[in-house]
Amino acid sequence: MPEFVIDGPVSGAAAVCEPILRSLPDWFGIEVALVNYLVEIDALPTFMARRADQILGFITLKQHNPFSAEIFVMGCAPQHHRQGIGRALLRQAEAWLAGQGVEYLQVKTLGPSHPDEGYAHTRAFYTAMGFVPLEELPQIWDAANPCLIMVKRL
Repeated sequence: MPEFVIDGPVSGAAAVCEPILRSLPDWFGIEVALVNYLVEIDALPTFMARRADQILGFITLKQHNPFSAEIFVMGCAPQHHRQGIGRALLRQAEAWLAGQGVEYLQVKTLGPSHPDEGYAHTRAFYTAMGFVPLEELPQIWDAANPCLIMVKRL
């Protein structure tokens, strides 16, 4: 039995997700981007991992059409990394999406042409969870931050 539970999907979760995003400055250190994430989180379905009243991590989804959705943002407090929280959040989100008839899930992350150890770990996580790289596009964010789109069939 895991030492945490997954709640959701809920909306209006920005206030409880913000401390987690702020605890991950290597991924969410650009203030204007962080604020944009928070605005969107409030309106999108979010799953949260918690232990009692403590939020350990979350995943927020954005559905683009009846067949595809995206991991809009996902984060886990650094002290809780490598404890199965991200895997559990993603599995719960995938099951919910599949129940909605969604067939494909995508995630955008920093591409491998930009060397970054943290994002190498991020890509490894998504690969281990069954995602495959689709395309790296420098024009989505900017040339200094090439966007890798990874996809998975649910």
